[in-house]
Amino acid sequence: MSREETVFVVDDDQAMRSSLQWLIESMGMRVETYDSAQAFLDAYYPGRAGCLLLDVRMPGMSGLELQAYLAKREHRIPVIIITGHGDVAMAVKAMKNGAVDFIEKPFDDEALVVSIRNALQHDEKQRALRSQRADIAARMAELTPREHEVMTMVTDGRSNKEIATSLGVSAKTVEVHRARVMDKMRADSLAELVRMVMMAGGETE
Repeated sequence: MSREETVFVVDDDQAMRSSLQWLIESMGMRVETYDSAQAFLDAYYPGRAGCLLLDVRMPGMSGLELQAYLAKREHRIPVIIITGHGDVAMAVKAMKNGAVDFIEKPFDDEALVVSIRNALQHDEKQRALRSQRADIAARMAELTPREHEVMTMVTDGRSNKEIATSLGVSAKTVEVHRARVMDKMRADSLAELVRMVMMAGGETE
């Protein structure tokens, strides 16, 4: 686990916070605890690596309301919902809002640790994916409008001759544009270029 990764615990029960903190730290993980959703929001800044252990029923903003608040603002930290008052409706709502797990109190320590590790791995993978997409977007920004047109047609499976006819240019001109696209995108093959375009469009996970 990266040193930057933190398990954030939000629960209004002091005993539960202390218990979770002890358990998480005993597994060699960094943890921060908060007694309310607002206290968490006051301290948290978007982009921090980690996951969020979130109690459902708390004074003020509930856990599900905090989860919805984060999702609406596209703060993509993985959320594990923990509650002693769970029911099917709560579980469905939490999962629809993007929770990676839903655990009822009392919970098995080992199962919770596994859930936390899975959430942290999920966060790491999603961060890597977003970084790749940002890198691809930066490469695409270097393309001219015509090169972008050619790239779109090439990755749609159209031949140089078809592209030339569509754009009203020679096949040799298309070849030049195509070569520049491959160079600027740093793609070693058509298959790699297609994967880049799909990833930039959010079609791959």
